[in-house]
Amino acid sequence: MQKQPSSSQAAQLRSRAEARLREQKKLKAGVAKTGADSRRLLHELEVHQIELEMQNTELRQARDELEAALEDYTDLYDFAPSGYFTLGATGAILQANLTGATLVGIERSRLVGQSFGQLISAGFRPAFSTFLEQVFAGEAKQSGDFELAGKGQPLPFVNIEAQRNGQECRATVVDLTARKVAEAARCRLEVMTASNLKLEQEIIRRKTLEQTLKTSEQQLRQLSHEILLAQEAERKRISRELHDTVLQTLVGISVHLASLTPKPADNPASLRRKIAQTQLLVEKSLAMVHRFAVELRPTVLDDLGLIPALHTFMKDFMKRTGVRARLTAYAALNQLPLDQSAVLYRVALEALNNVAIHAQASTVEVEIEKLPDWICLTITDDGKSFNVKRALRTNGNGRLGLLGMRERLEMVGGKFSIKSTPGHGTTVTARIPVTTE
Repeated sequence: MQKQPSSSQAAQLRSRAEARLREQKKLKAGVAKTGADSRRLLHELEVHQIELEMQNTELRQARDELEAALEDYTDLYDFAPSGYFTLGATGAILQANLTGATLVGIERSRLVGQSFGQLISAGFRPAFSTFLEQVFAGEAKQSGDFELAGKGQPLPFVNIEAQRNGQECRATVVDLTARKVAEAARCRLEVMTASNLKLEQEIIRRKTLEQTLKTSEQQLRQLSHEILLAQEAERKRISRELHDTVLQTLVGISVHLASLTPKPADNPASLRRKIAQTQLLVEKSLAMVHRFAVELRPTVLDDLGLIPALHTFMKDFMKRTGVRARLTAYAALNQLPLDQSAVLYRVALEALNNVAIHAQASTVEVEIEKLPDWICLTITDDGKSFNVKRALRTNGNGRLGLLGMRERLEMVGGKFSIKSTPGHGTTVTARIPVTTE
């Protein structure tokens, strides 16, 4: 593109033309003109005419190119992807392109003179006023996000980037509505995804809980069934014991009492012997009844506490089984609440009975110690080991005994564990929480 002649060049051209015109007038006014001068003058005039015509052509070409460039610039300005506004210091719109007019939804002819602040939604106007003050306060470029006023939903959201240019500022307005809608949709999607994840976790948790409850119900039904069988077996054992021991002893007492009927042949020594035999039978019956009572509920536990009750049982345990048993306990153990003492007593009895029946042990140690938060009962034997998991899965009195110990401890907030290792015997551990009076 050729450059347009400057104003100084145009002035020089005019000066040259005027000077040449004056010279022509002087030539015409001359008294004597030669033919050679006339031809030279004519030649110069023709050259000058050609120069003017060439310059005129160049000027027209420069004008056409300038108009084409202006048209291109206007198209670029009006149809740019962003809105362009020229604002005054008060925020009045001095100029706007078509994209900007379309963005705010007002014809461009009606935009000029309006306050741009009125195009901002009411909630964002104070922020826009501050933004405009910052633009005219310095030369730095300012940027901010604002919501435009409107009737539709969602309201247009734009980014305005402005910079001062003398008494005006040029602002570029970019539509962010689609991006804001996408961000809002993404946020909603993230919230929904998180909610769905929580819902899935809750469903899994509830299904697991439901399965656990079903398993617990099955275990409770099985345990109830085993308890009923154990109760029936215990009744059968007590009935047999009563029939084979107490009843037979009472029959013997009855026979001896019948033999005490005075006869002429009886002498005092024979009578005393029969009375002594009867007394022995009575004492034997009392001992049997006492043993049954101890097994059902020892009175010494209620009267004297846990340590004497365990001593009494372990003394009888050693006498019956031949297994050496040793008890170690702290002095304040007898101050335990009765419900906790009863739980520890029953766990110890069940564990010792298991040792007597299954372990084939030679020694067993019972230790009760007080920890900061727990009272810990440990029963350790040197007998045979067994598979704990298999024992808990197998039906029978052995499983019932282990479950019974666990159930008793859980009733008072305690914990139960059992460890059995080949060559090291079995250790039963029962813990109950320390209670503060």
